[in-house]
Amino acid sequence: MSFPTIADLNKALSKKQVSAVELAQEALNKASSLKQLNAFIEINEELSLAQAAAADDLLAQGQGDYLTGIPMAHKDNFVTEGWKTTAASKMLANYLSPFEATVVEDLRKAGTVNIGKLNLDEFAMGSSNETSYFGACLNPWDHSKIPGGSSGGSAAAVAAGIIPFATASDTGGSIRQPAALCGVTGLKATYGAISRWGIIAYASSMDQAGIIARSAEDIVPALDRICHYDARDSNSVNYCLADKNEIGRVQAQYDNQRRQFDSAGDKPLSGLRVGIPLEYQGDELNAEVATAVKAAIQQLADLGAEIVEISLPHTPECIPAYYILSPAEASSNLSRFDGIRFGHRSTEADNIEQLIARSRAEGFGHEVRRRVLLGTYALSEGYYDALYVKAQRVRRLIADDFKRAFAEQCDVIVGPVSPNVARNIGDNKDLKAEWLGDIFTLSVNLAGLPAMSLPCGFSSDAKPLPIGLQLIGNYFKEGQLLAIADRYQQSTDWHTRKPTEV
Repeated sequence: MSFPTIADLNKALSKKQVSAVELAQEALNKASSLKQLNAFIEINEELSLAQAAAADDLLAQGQGDYLTGIPMAHKDNFVTEGWKTTAASKMLANYLSPFEATVVEDLRKAGTVNIGKLNLDEFAMGSSNETSYFGACLNPWDHSKIPGGSSGGSAAAVAAGIIPFATASDTGGSIRQPAALCGVTGLKATYGAISRWGIIAYASSMDQAGIIARSAEDIVPALDRICHYDARDSNSVNYCLADKNEIGRVQAQYDNQRRQFDSAGDKPLSGLRVGIPLEYQGDELNAEVATAVKAAIQQLADLGAEIVEISLPHTPECIPAYYILSPAEASSNLSRFDGIRFGHRSTEADNIEQLIARSRAEGFGHEVRRRVLLGTYALSEGYYDALYVKAQRVRRLIADDFKRAFAEQCDVIVGPVSPNVARNIGDNKDLKAEWLGDIFTLSVNLAGLPAMSLPCGFSSDAKPLPIGLQLIGNYFKEGQLLAIADRYQQSTDWHTRKPTEV
């Protein structure tokens, strides 16, 4: 039997079959019983139960939202009042924010109940959740495997059934890759669609928030609450909805697309052009992943979609471009953590320069220091034009590949999320292999497009490991992506399966 959906929980709350306090306590108990997963960095039972009691009061007064009383949790790079916000770093191990992120505020106002703060790679820099100062998070399907990263705690907590959904962020695949490796559904929104206010910055021109849940249907209500203009984020997009009282953009787009699918009869995806990039079918793709993705594409074809071969020729360049641009931005963003204004302060220093150097050496982990040094080098005199400026030009070429494909060939692009299933914890000695694991996700962030991962199969391991299918949409087409994913999930059961170890 699968875990209850958000619709199930909303129905139970509406009919008073269960209270928000009872749901919160159940989630807290499950988080405690699965403590070995290390999915949470902090849990504050008193705060969670207080939010749940407030949600019950709203429901009793008939003022509840669809999400009122639903337990969830925040990735620990979203600043959250009452809970520590550490970004999984010693640098911020005891930081209590005086304000909360817009995404946190939106979901709190909707009446959701925060169960705690979720583990991640330090400052969201990593693809395995192993760089966390608080220790690696474990994959619920096999505790010897990584859950993916950087949003590993979000994916693991949802996959384990502790919470029905979680917030997450994605700078180079940090929602989609852990969703794929943990067998859940995750969506990264278009750059600018969700406010970045209060999300601790890694690479500001690529950071974007999203939601991880068990299914596309469960993502919709939460994503709809957080997709809106926010004047506090300089890159937030104003959709200028004509009717301020109409349903949100994502929900409206999703409902409209589903109606079109329903009217198409037994071939609901008829007329949908699905692009399959040649560059996503290389030798780096694990055979079992390739087979599962191919079967998923055939399922889309069986539902009526037209499958077309396309090319995204600059895909191989996404790795060098990303690993010049994102560290450069990280170098700038993390310069504020100097032990004086913000962050951990060393107790062994004779002068200001020594204080700053030692505070950063002690406060930042190895991967963060590596990326900061890479970024500082790329921005240094004599290398700025040769590295940073050139990488920006390549970024434009990558974005143009997608624009051309959507304008001329397809409505959505489909392929794998990760070349492999989850690897063993500790098998991260090959940096090149680790970076190549992001080959199918980085381009999306460089182009600023929306994309999602949904379960499409399992490996043949003794403990079968999940495989994810990636859907990439045109700008601000989150609702369409979710509707396509929902139609696929109506005809498959990959997303309903539960890890045997939970």
